[in-house]
Amino acid sequence: MALLEIENLTVEFATAGGQFRAVDRLSLQADAGDVLAIVGESGSGKSVAMLAMMGLLPWTATVTADRLQFDGKDLLTMSAAGRRKIIGKDISMIFQEPMSSLNPCFTIGFQLGEAMKIHLGLSREARRSRAIELLDLVGIPAPEKRIGSFPHQLSGGMNQRVMIAIAIACNPKLLVADEPTTALDVTIQAQILELLLKLQQETDMALILITHDMGVVAETAQRVSVQYAGQKVEEQPVASLFDDPRHPYTAALLAALPERAHSRQLPSIPGVVPGQFDRPDGCLFAPRCTFATNRCRTEPPERAKGDTTSALCFYPLRNGVPQGHPGKEAAE
Repeated sequence: MALLEIENLTVEFATAGGQFRAVDRLSLQADAGDVLAIVGESGSGKSVAMLAMMGLLPWTATVTADRLQFDGKDLLTMSAAGRRKIIGKDISMIFQEPMSSLNPCFTIGFQLGEAMKIHLGLSREARRSRAIELLDLVGIPAPEKRIGSFPHQLSGGMNQRVMIAIAIACNPKLLVADEPTTALDVTIQAQILELLLKLQQETDMALILITHDMGVVAETAQRVSVQYAGQKVEEQPVASLFDDPRHPYTAALLAALPERAHSRQLPSIPGVVPGQFDRPDGCLFAPRCTFATNRCRTEPPERAKGDTTSALCFYPLRNGVPQGHPGKEAAE
C-alpha cells in the first residue's frame, strides 16, 4: 500500500459565474522515500490538489474522490479533529510565499514551537532546544539568537529555511513543497533544494515538489506528474520524461528550456491555460497544440480505467512523432 493514494480527485469552487473545476479527476501515488514532482503552468491546479488533500481549502470548495488515503487512513471520511492530528505532524507543507505564511506578530522561536507543543507535547525548554536544533539543521547561523527574531528581520531565503524547519519539526512522513524556491536568487535556490533532498534522504520521508521549473525537476525528482488545466496529462520517471515526453504539452514545456533552444528565440506555447469560461469542448490543450485534429477539438480524451500513467492524448508522442495521427488534413 502506498503512503499517499489519490484516485480521481476533483475539486470545484462555487463562484458567481457557476462551478469552476480547478482539479479534474487527478490520480497519483507517493510512497516513503519517493520524490515526486508535479509540474505545469500557473492555473494547472497543482497547489489546489495538495491543499485539498490536506483539507486546507475554503468552504467554497467541493472535494470528491474515489480514493483519498494517507498511511491507510481515509481522508475523505476523517473528522476535522482527526485530520488536525496528522496535518502538521505526519503531513507537512512548505507554502509558496514565506513572508505571507509566517505570522509577523510572533517570533521565529514561538512559531517553531507551536507545532511541537500541539503534536508532541514538549515542554517550553524542550521546544526551545529543538527549535535551535532545527534552525541549525536548515543552515541558519547563530540559531540561539535567531529564535527571538521576527520574520521581517530575516531575508527571504532565511524565512524559507524557517518554513522548512517548521515543516520538519515533527518528522513528517510526507512533505509537500509548494514552489519552495520562488523569488529566491539562483544560489539560494540550489541551497534550499539541496537541503530538502538531504532531509528527505536522511528521514526517508516522501517529498512532493510542486514547481513550474523543469530545471529543478531534472535535479531533484524521481518521478514527474505533468498537470494542465486541472488534469494530469502524463506521468513518467524523470529520465524517461526528459528523453521521450509522451504528451505534446510536456514536449512543449521541455522545448522552451534555454538549453534545448536551437535558435536565439526561445520556443513558446501560444495562448494561455483555459479558465472558467473558455474551456474547450474536447481536449483542454487542443487550442494550443500543434498536432490537434478535429477529433481533439470536439472529443475529450479519456484514460482506460485503472490507467494512471499514460499520456492523456489521442496521439501520444514517441520520439517526438504523434502515434496514429491522421495527418495534415485532419488537423486542419
